[in-house]
Amino acid sequence: MKKTSTFQNGLIWFGAGVSIAEILTGTYFAPLGFLKGLLAIIIGHVIGCSMLFFAGLIGGRSKRSAMGTVGLSFGKIGGLFFAVLNILQLVGWTAIMIYDGALAANGVVDSGAWVWCVVIGGLILVWIAVGVENLGWINKIAMAALFILTIVLCFVIFQSQFPSAESTETITFGAAVELAVAMPISWFPLISDYTREAEKPFSATLVSTLTYAFVSCWMYIIGMGAAIFTGKSDIASIMVKAGLGIAALFILILSTVTTTFLDAWSAGISAETLSKKMNGKYAAMVVAVIGTICAILFPMDNITDFLYLIGSVFVPMIAVQIADYFILKRDCGESRLDTVNGIIWVVGFIFYRFLMTVDIPVGCTLPDMLVTMLLCIIVRKISNRKVG
Repeated sequence: MKKTSTFQNGLIWFGAGVSIAEILTGTYFAPLGFLKGLLAIIIGHVIGCSMLFFAGLIGGRSKRSAMGTVGLSFGKIGGLFFAVLNILQLVGWTAIMIYDGALAANGVVDSGAWVWCVVIGGLILVWIAVGVENLGWINKIAMAALFILTIVLCFVIFQSQFPSAESTETITFGAAVELAVAMPISWFPLISDYTREAEKPFSATLVSTLTYAFVSCWMYIIGMGAAIFTGKSDIASIMVKAGLGIAALFILILSTVTTTFLDAWSAGISAETLSKKMNGKYAAMVVAVIGTICAILFPMDNITDFLYLIGSVFVPMIAVQIADYFILKRDCGESRLDTVNGIIWVVGFIFYRFLMTVDIPVGCTLPDMLVTMLLCIIVRKISNRKVG
């Protein structure tokens, strides 16, 4: 397996952070006002990216894929269960990313959203065919271009002379924090697919997490700023009115491709855990094709329920993993199924869904993570005493 440098990992997660979906999610923060919305974005990313770091470090140190690390806590059958759920969420993300990117691109050049779905899906297939280890200079050029264009976009929005409008929608601070946590959460079941190949696991994981945290916050702020200062949530129209033209089209398509590629690629890696006969690259291509078809056929304008579903599944999962790997030092990777951890995950899942009905200033993720970890530690300490 070819090792990746810390710099390469940073580039990968820069591309993951530059996303139309994150910009659009940022527009939901506008009713809070800029300063309060900024605070919610930062708090949410501190919570989410702290967990993302530990998730990636497990993979980096154990040299296992993301779903391989899940087997350490839940056994082989548990790992397969979460691998299936992960593939399903990644197919969903692939479709959502292509859908959002196509709508935005069509706002710049009206050729029909389905045409842009095909174009974006085709470029994702090219990225997959090249492979994450071989992107090299292509990735560097793409990231440099995205960096420059997002700075331009930022300048356009915050120097905007467009008429602003008061938002008629409302959002609580706790709900906003949870929306900020949601994007890092979606990467929990993926990050180890890349840190496992790192030459220096700790530094690669830290750089990956910090890079993603910074860029993701940046995307949220762009979306929030667009909604507050221009009164618009349609990023494409803002770009067009600012005269960005082809540059706007370039940033919209490229940002969609670099982010969605990771979703499809990790879906392929997860598919390999289901069967040794599965070829991850071909599976990733199938996911890209399915995502493209779904983006053409189905509307995907509101993804908040999808984000909360991901949180309720993967927050208690990673909480158990963190408690097991870093605190309890357990490894049940050779067992078929760890029933105890499975039950703890179910409790964490139900508790998260309950917390969704309660307005907590720090959102659902932090309390659910702490309770699930504490439950895991207490149960294991009690069971160890009985055995002793």
